[in-house]
Amino acid sequence: MAKRRDRAASTGGRFWKLTGMTTSIATRVAGQQVRGWFQSDQDRQASREELMRHIGREVAATLGQMKGAVMKVGQIASQMQDVLPREISEQLAVLQNASAPMPFHVIRRQLEKELGAPVTERFADFQETPFAAASIGQVHRAITLDGEPVVVKVQYPAVKSSIDSDMKHLKRILKLGSLLRVDERALDAVFREIRQQLDEELDYHREAENLRLFRDFHRPDTDVVIPKVFEALSGATVLTLSLEEGTPLDQVNDDNGFDQDLRNRLGERLFDLLARQIFQLHAVHCDPHPGNFAFRPDGGIVFYDFGAVKRLPEEDVALMATLTDAALQQDWARLDQALLEIGARRADTRVADSFYDAWVPVLLQGVADTPYDFATARVHQEVVKKARATPWEDMLKFQPSSRTLLVQRVVGGHYWTLKNLGVASALRPRLRRILEERAA
Repeated sequence: MAKRRDRAASTGGRFWKLTGMTTSIATRVAGQQVRGWFQSDQDRQASREELMRHIGREVAATLGQMKGAVMKVGQIASQMQDVLPREISEQLAVLQNASAPMPFHVIRRQLEKELGAPVTERFADFQETPFAAASIGQVHRAITLDGEPVVVKVQYPAVKSSIDSDMKHLKRILKLGSLLRVDERALDAVFREIRQQLDEELDYHREAENLRLFRDFHRPDTDVVIPKVFEALSGATVLTLSLEEGTPLDQVNDDNGFDQDLRNRLGERLFDLLARQIFQLHAVHCDPHPGNFAFRPDGGIVFYDFGAVKRLPEEDVALMATLTDAALQQDWARLDQALLEIGARRADTRVADSFYDAWVPVLLQGVADTPYDFATARVHQEVVKKARATPWEDMLKFQPSSRTLLVQRVVGGHYWTLKNLGVASALRPRLRRILEERAA
């Protein structure tokens, strides 16, 4: 098993897996196009939906066997419902789950190469079995020589060298048979943004800088817990951090000391913190995976994994503030202009006010003046239903903006965080206050 995983991670193994997947999908797309010549419109649509599901399953199965950039991009793609057909993004959702760990002998080599000494000379104890494994690295518990409990994040070898090839293959797959709902320039901009973000996530020196930035910003927030970096035990591919315990999201319930009032408070606090990061710090923790957060019965929120941090130019923050305020005020002309300026609406189109009348209340229903019950929220289902009922030509007037891609990932991801927490709270006054503080 270990040898198989090593082969899958090798450059040659990755190339042939991705090439085989691309060829298989291209063949199926071509076959579906030929069959479409002889089908009714209804049969052609049903056939295309089945093709999309098959492509999604094949991509998810292949990427799920692989580490590195291609799996990370697949995870991000699963959240790109405005780019991918729904059937594909639904199948890719499986990539959000934890992946299988690398064998420890691979991790040991990486550790000793980075730290310049055997593991036993750097740590008093090091647990070989990881407690978390992801697409580009895994995390182990350890004890320093001074007796401090820490977690050690180790990057998988050869991830950086595979990025360009991985992304080339995945981009080609997404372009096959005109599967995407955006033009090529928009797709290129999205992939450039993902490529830049991957470069940053793979630089653990930069992640250490991110941790220091967020620790300084949140220092007055006594209920925010951000790990401390152990510089002498860290490097470009190894990051050693203080162990900060908390309750995982799926265990935040009454039985573990989290009553409804506390869950409401945690949800409100998380909402405030993320809004402040965007509109005040101009940098946002942008990987909303549930494993990157933990909660404490005293109201504390623990943030993990600062590799995915998006630093926001003032121009983009100003446009996001305008977008948010215009949506709250139902000022469709101002909203439309901001969408155009940030690249989320095609410049060669016009959008009727009736479109925004129909869509914005659906998207903003969780940010209300009265308590909104996220436990029973069905926004995700309502959006899918509304998209199906909206004329295709109206949907094509919009496209993903590389400038908002990762922030949208945060917002969409934390909808699920609030839902899983079962928060019932009025969030609109909190958002208005943060926007007013920015404008002051």
